[in-house]
Amino acid sequence: MRSATLVLALMLLFFALPAAGAADEAIRAVRVVNFPAVQKVQGEVTIPVAVPHASLVSLRDVTVPPVEPSERGRLIDAGVVAAEGYTGVVLSLSGRAAGRALRSGAVGAYLIPDEETVMQAYEEDGLLQFPIEISAPLTQGTFRMHASQQERRTLAFPRYRVRLYNTTDKTVSVNLFAYLTQ
Repeated sequence: MRSATLVLALMLLFFALPAAGAADEAIRAVRVVNFPAVQKVQGEVTIPVAVPHASLVSLRDVTVPPVEPSERGRLIDAGVVAAEGYTGVVLSLSGRAAGRALRSGAVGAYLIPDEETVMQAYEEDGLLQFPIEISAPLTQGTFRMHASQQERRTLAFPRYRVRLYNTTDKTVSVNLFAYLTQ
């Protein structure tokens, strides 16, 4: 009985003591090692504002009449997604049809790298190089609202031009949300 009481008392004492954490550690000295002269660090180093880790780019209420994705010259220009400094994107696409669809189809977006040679191939020959695509289905007779699944993609370029298509028989107002991440 006496040993059980001793063990219980020790356990209570163990759980009652505060855990040691980072706040209990002594301040440590920091040594800055300079790289070559082009990267030399001198004086005080500060970061005046927080570095953003994510940003939302919204392209809203873009009117997209029926246009097939293969009709590259007719795809609707929705603008640019500036992605410099980000390595990933979560895409979401939604739309509202002007009425109930009589023919099933989809509304979609191509994000095409805004690089001179890539855009030249697209504009002159209708070639899509390194595209990111997302689409949202709209089935015949369903409600006028529709949305895609969210899709995470890797970014490889600092800017993307957005081109939209619509394979339904109705004009659709499209929203594209690009949540840029690192």
